[in-house]
Amino acid sequence: MAGGTWTMQNKVRPGVYINIVSEGAPLGAAGERGITSLAQALPWGPSKQMIKINAGQDVKEVLGYDLSTSQLLLVREALKRARTVLLYRLNTGTKAAVTASGLTVTAQYGGVRGNNLSVVIQANIDDALKFDVKTLLAGAVVDTQTVSNIAGLTANKWVVWSGTGSLTATASAPLIGGADGTVTNQDHTDYLAALELNDFQTVALPSTDAPLKAVYAAFVRRLRENEGRKVQAVLENYLTADYEGVISVKNGVKLADGTVLTAAQATAWVAAATAAAQMNESLTYQAYDGAVDTGTRYTSSQIETALLAGEFVFVPSQDRVVIEQDINTLVTSSPSHSKVFSKNRVVRVLDGIANDFKRIFESFYIGKVNNNADGRTLFWGECVKYLNTLQDINAIQNFNSQTDVTVLPGNSVDSIYVEAYVQPVDSIEKIYMKVTVR
Repeated sequence: MAGGTWTMQNKVRPGVYINIVSEGAPLGAAGERGITSLAQALPWGPSKQMIKINAGQDVKEVLGYDLSTSQLLLVREALKRARTVLLYRLNTGTKAAVTASGLTVTAQYGGVRGNNLSVVIQANIDDALKFDVKTLLAGAVVDTQTVSNIAGLTANKWVVWSGTGSLTATASAPLIGGADGTVTNQDHTDYLAALELNDFQTVALPSTDAPLKAVYAAFVRRLRENEGRKVQAVLENYLTADYEGVISVKNGVKLADGTVLTAAQATAWVAAATAAAQMNESLTYQAYDGAVDTGTRYTSSQIETALLAGEFVFVPSQDRVVIEQDINTLVTSSPSHSKVFSKNRVVRVLDGIANDFKRIFESFYIGKVNNNADGRTLFWGECVKYLNTLQDINAIQNFNSQTDVTVLPGNSVDSIYVEAYVQPVDSIEKIYMKVTVR
């Protein structure tokens, strides 16, 4: 039977979902969000395709390394918060290979990790006419097959075989020639095209390349403005965006094991934390998991200047590293986008409403419900029920179902027009206190 915690009553599997809280405590995150994405050059793995990595998953067979290794540093950082990481391998590389006694062994993927593969062929102790063919990764056996000849071998997760004829005992045949190859900006463009076909909340760019930052910023702006998909990009020092869809990370962090992450590398964790944060949750003063200091420290006045400029800043706090304020790059207010849009908790509420209204309409109403008074009343009731749910979890406040949602006929016979008024709830971030001594 399924179980766990809940934020909204929208579970699919039958089960018991329980929130255990202390009196007066805020609601905990239920993990309904939590999908982030990043693209990297990697030494192993499927190339030019989206690789879905779930929290807790053993990634060695897919990415060639344990999650604890330096090669998967940013994937590990993202999985500290994300429920799912959509990982895209930008490079193809060259496949390592070796030929021994008529048998050619080729790595499944290009990249230098293939150079850590080797093959051992031994006579089978139970049948003198057969051989045990072992594939080793860094000296550890990852596959064993017992066959009579080359034709009997089948590809495994690490290598493919080719050739004909009989096998010959070989103490060890290491694969060589594997290379990672290079990455161009076009590879990032191809990645974003692939990402667009997936559901996600955030995308990280762990790079300092200015043209790439512009491409990523334009990508999320197009999805938000033209496609109605409310997503955010997390970039390093890109205040040029001045947009609620872009978060600009100013500095990096130092982890407990001594690893120092640059601001560009820290985008992976920020994107994951942002994706996983619920509509009723702010990241302000939340700690970076496993960090003990910032990469760069700033004075109080420097931090104030950074916040006013729309920068996402890490600060040290009692042997931890915390987020000074959960904000995005929007600093220029307009009649349609006031200062409140610079707060990411508010953006998550408004984005969630837009995404969920779109999903509800597409899943249950489009092409299925009559565009008459009864049909519009039905959709109005759906909107009210949804917004009441958000009010119940303190994502919005002061909602009045009788006055704050209106569903009217549109300009054409097959359209409707909806007006909804909402007041997002932000978190307490400043306390002004007066203490009088008598």
